[in-house]
Amino acid sequence: MHKITIYGAGLAGCEAALWLAEHGVQVDLYEQKPVHFSPAHKSEGFAELVCSNSLKAERPDSASGLLKLEMRAMGSHLLQAAETARVAAGGALAVDRDRFSAEVTRMVESCPGITVHRQEVTEIPEDAPILVATGPLTEGALAEAVAALSGGEELNFYDAVAPIVTAESLDYNKVFAASRYGRGEADYLNCPFNKEEYETFHAALISAERAPRHDADKDLTVYEGCMPIEVMAARGADTIRFGPLRPVGLKDPNTGHRPWANVQLRKENTAGTLYNLVGFQTNLKWGEQQRVFRMIPGLENAEFVRYGVMHRNTFLNAPKVLAPDQSLKQHPNVFFAGQITGFEGYMESAASGLLAARSIFARLNGRPYTPPPASTMCGALIDYLMTPNKDFQPMGANMGILPRTAEITSIRDKRERYLALSNAAQTAMAAWVARQEDVE
Repeated sequence: MHKITIYGAGLAGCEAALWLAEHGVQVDLYEQKPVHFSPAHKSEGFAELVCSNSLKAERPDSASGLLKLEMRAMGSHLLQAAETARVAAGGALAVDRDRFSAEVTRMVESCPGITVHRQEVTEIPEDAPILVATGPLTEGALAEAVAALSGGEELNFYDAVAPIVTAESLDYNKVFAASRYGRGEADYLNCPFNKEEYETFHAALISAERAPRHDADKDLTVYEGCMPIEVMAARGADTIRFGPLRPVGLKDPNTGHRPWANVQLRKENTAGTLYNLVGFQTNLKWGEQQRVFRMIPGLENAEFVRYGVMHRNTFLNAPKVLAPDQSLKQHPNVFFAGQITGFEGYMESAASGLLAARSIFARLNGRPYTPPPASTMCGALIDYLMTPNKDFQPMGANMGILPRTAEITSIRDKRERYLALSNAAQTAMAAWVARQEDVE
């Protein structure tokens, strides 16, 4: 009988453990609670939801809805638990957090193929496959062990992220492509301010409401290179205009002159469907980010696939250290799943656990494994993790990372376009699962 060790009984670890046990693998699942609690976790139960009880939308034309459909096709157990704990939330899947955790804990502890060990672990053995799914608050000796295996400097402990918007939501009558002084390729999109627009934006930015810090984040030091844009702006009217919004070396083709200030957008993926706001790390509330950043010329109708965040977050530099099967390139017996890989979000974390379980199962049985195609949401997330990125940051499910065909791009209505993407993804996922089952 095959065996696997899993560290962490969060969403990713539990999803992986249940799937592997169902397929005849003996699982040793290690969970540090209640011996040791992270700063964010309070209960002894598994799959504890810390920030919210919402698992987001279920519509098939939404990114989170598509992700759930793909997870069901892959055999998710946590979505079964969510149905048991469901509470009314309109078009979203929301749960009673305590009941959800209790149901996942029951499922795991009653599974004959899973042995639960309630103890803290500090080492990562490599003599047999092991799955590390210890979450974004991995700390102490275990974090040091992960860092050592991943190359020391390829493990991040702090998330300072700028917002990301879809390319198709930008106003290209205002936004122009250029690099400063015309050097090299026109790799950036530029959003030019005139003086009046900038002063209005600056006033809104410094007065916008900031998000409160959670207990786990209160001891964080904000370094100068990660300074929130609103904090920098509060230092003076021209501080950001001589910093990340400096207009030097640029000419607005609509006016023929240098802008008063300029926001640059940088490609977030190789397909150029997503752009991040350069230098816009922020701790503003999400609603405030949408209100204020849509004052930037060209972003009036911007679709945000991720808002800026600043919080404690342990995650790997996935493009450098992870293989497509979620194992370390230099230590192939060590697999990772969950938010520590760069998957961002509750359901994304669980999906990562499912994907890792399938790749581990293939390894144990000596069979080849390739992740789902990039036309699926799960495959697109894996593809994002594998894409070289000098400033890699975690990513959650969003329609912007799905590749576009000419046929889909021609669909003008956004809901219809997203539904077409979703239908194509579901078809591709069903075919991938069928191929997996043929070789099992």
